[in-house]
Amino acid sequence: MAKRKNIRERGKIRFSEYFKELNKGDIVALKREKSVTNVGFPERDQGRVGVVQGKQGRSYIVKVRELGKEKTFILPAIHLKRITNKENKK
Repeated sequence: MAKRKNIRERGKIRFSEYFKELNKGDIVALKREKSVTNVGFPERDQGRVGVVQGKQGRSYIVKVRELGKEKTFILPAIHLKRITNKENKK
């Protein structure tokens, strides 16, 4: 059975999530926001963890390692969830 959003959050996009700022070096998880459908999100990469490399327009460039190879994704901030910041750990 698929996970569902809370009934009060279904279909809503919080502006703070949509316009959040990420820094270079932030570690993020790829998390598909189902209410935003205009971006081709690769479904098999749901839940993967990567590092923000930079910004391209309103989207972020994220490098993800998969089976020993690095892949680059360009995704808007709504599909990224910050896990930690590399600079803050040092």
